[in-house]
Amino acid sequence: MCGMPQQPPIRSTPARPRRPDASMSLLTNVMDHSLDDGYAEAAARKKAAGDGGMPKTLRAKLGLAAGLVLAALVVTVGAAQARVAAPVVAKEREELVDRIDRETEAADELEDAVDELRADVSARQREALKHSGGAESDLVGILSGAVAVHGPGVKLVVNDAKEAGTGGDGDPRGTSGFSDTGRVRDRDMQRVVNGLWESGAEAISINGQRLTALSAIRAAGDAILVDNKPLVPPYTVLAVGDGQRLSTRFQNSADGIYLNVLQESYGIRTGISAEDDLRLPAAPSVTVRTAQPSTEKSGKGTS
Repeated sequence: MCGMPQQPPIRSTPARPRRPDASMSLLTNVMDHSLDDGYAEAAARKKAAGDGGMPKTLRAKLGLAAGLVLAALVVTVGAAQARVAAPVVAKEREELVDRIDRETEAADELEDAVDELRADVSARQREALKHSGGAESDLVGILSGAVAVHGPGVKLVVNDAKEAGTGGDGDPRGTSGFSDTGRVRDRDMQRVVNGLWESGAEAISINGQRLTALSAIRAAGDAILVDNKPLVPPYTVLAVGDGQRLSTRFQNSADGIYLNVLQESYGIRTGISAEDDLRLPAAPSVTVRTAQPSTEKSGKGTS
């Protein structure tokens, strides 16, 4: 018995999957046809007419050549003018530098003259004190800073941190204008000097600048000024007094502790030592405009 031939199984073709972006036909059309049809047609007509590329007529070619020549002429003239002006600018710069040097030299000479006149005035004041002040003139000269002094005392060196100059980290150590917290500031030196006075110092100088009752420690930018004279680190403070006692009292004072905190927190370098003999120069002449000597004498009471 013969069987009927078997037909191969018919497999249905699966339906074509729907595009994920079928619902976004407008966006799809924009992406597929980014160039508007009108622009495309205009470009095709221009290409067919042969309007693109280099100019075809003689007039157009001459116009293009004239434009190129004009552009080259402008560039050439500009370069020539710059080349001619360069020596003039260099000469003006040299003259300006020379003028600055001359004025700086003149200012230095005037400053030296002022220092000489101050020294002369101080010498005359000291001489007048010797003739009129008697035995008290030396003491007055020492207390006013008008005479050079020497004696035992303390040498205190304050210097910036080793990494000073790399920029601060925004630590709000103050608002004096310094951006680097590792720099010694004017108010730091103010506290050091006040602490030494309070601890018993009889005369103080910073980097050779003698301090008086009218001395000022201020800042100008990153520089510390003592009586308007800029100083550079390290700052060497010399204080005449009872050396060991002065050193101990200062280190135990609030200002000494403040200096120690600066060393531990910001890396500011300090060093203090008692010295057997320190020599401090005289201060420039002190100009007094307001204070007047009192003529009244305190009378002694009678029994």
